[in-house]
Amino acid sequence: MHHVITPGDHYSPRTGSAIPTVVHGLSTGARAAGDAERYRPRVVLQAGTYRPLYDSAVPEEYDGAPGPGRGERLADVARGRLGLARRATERWFRPAVARLRDEPPGIVLAHNAPLVPWLLRDSPHVPLLYAHNDLLRGYSRAEAGRVLGPAARIVCVSEALAERMRARLPVALRGRVRVVGNGVDTVSFSPAASDPGASAPAPAPERRRPLRVMFVGRAIPQKGADVLLRAAALLARDDVEYVVVGSRGFDPGAVLSRYETRLRRLAARVPGTVRFEPSVERAELPALLRTADVLVAPSRWPEPWALTVGEGLATGLPVIAARRGGIPEALGDAGMLFDPDRPEQLAEAIATLVDDPARRRTLGEAARRHALARDWTWAWSRLADVLDEVDPARH
Repeated sequence: MHHVITPGDHYSPRTGSAIPTVVHGLSTGARAAGDAERYRPRVVLQAGTYRPLYDSAVPEEYDGAPGPGRGERLADVARGRLGLARRATERWFRPAVARLRDEPPGIVLAHNAPLVPWLLRDSPHVPLLYAHNDLLRGYSRAEAGRVLGPAARIVCVSEALAERMRARLPVALRGRVRVVGNGVDTVSFSPAASDPGASAPAPAPERRRPLRVMFVGRAIPQKGADVLLRAAALLARDDVEYVVVGSRGFDPGAVLSRYETRLRRLAARVPGTVRFEPSVERAELPALLRTADVLVAPSRWPEPWALTVGEGLATGLPVIAARRGGIPEALGDAGMLFDPDRPEQLAEAIATLVDDPARRRTLGEAARRHALARDWTWAWSRLADVLDEVDPARH
């Protein structure tokens, strides 16, 4: 089984990039389920990316081609709508496809890469599209049918995403859509001062400091850190402190963007403490989450599935999240939802948790139980069912 990730993306714990995190999680889930021989995980990635690599999948490296520039991407969209090849995007992915042609026939999971099934159409491999985002917004229904015609299945990370994808597909392909929700590492992400296998966080000591509310994510408008700071200003309490973790990209030393500068101005209006931390390496994230009392995921855009929500749940944190996209599926009934266009709803939710320690504990216990039932072994078992449907060795 070959996972094709975006050219130039990293298969390394040095970043929290979503697709490599999912590939690593599924690969560890396959190993835990005893399926690592039947579906041996391999990852097709561009040479020269971050080291060290995760050890969960065998790397299959290749020398990359230049990625499309903005003008080329726009031209590709226009060409696609005319029924022509997306030349620049195909150029970008051809080295990965060429690397696969040297391998024995197998199942290929093309992560966020609709053109890969088309590029493999005359190969002995069985390609599947693995959609982490709404990939077909720039595709006509006819083009989607052409490039995904060779895809044996179209895997989506949530029902919300699957619904959007089906609407953009020809009728003949809609029956190929399957849903595999993302799991979470419940060993690395576990409650403070508890056994990682425990079903609930350890009892919290009497709190003698402000309640710590944390945001973790990229510092871009879509992720909504400003929604949290606007809610904090409305709440106007000095017994709450806010920690905003994340940078525009994955370089903690990069110059602040205009949006990051605006966040600092919003923070100046908040009573109490607001602390900004740059993006952290993956290995540092569990310990960081254990320092929080509440996690907020205020995304404006309809995230297909928020990995950070699952990681907060696994840590045993009360989670307050935006009612958008697949986030409610990730959260289940283990947290609180709000409309990110109404920061006053978030302020009310935070106030409830500040004033009600019992509510915090009940939500934390529900969070941990929810995560334990949806770890990466659970996610892998759902993917394995899909692979079994198309595996030539089983038919």
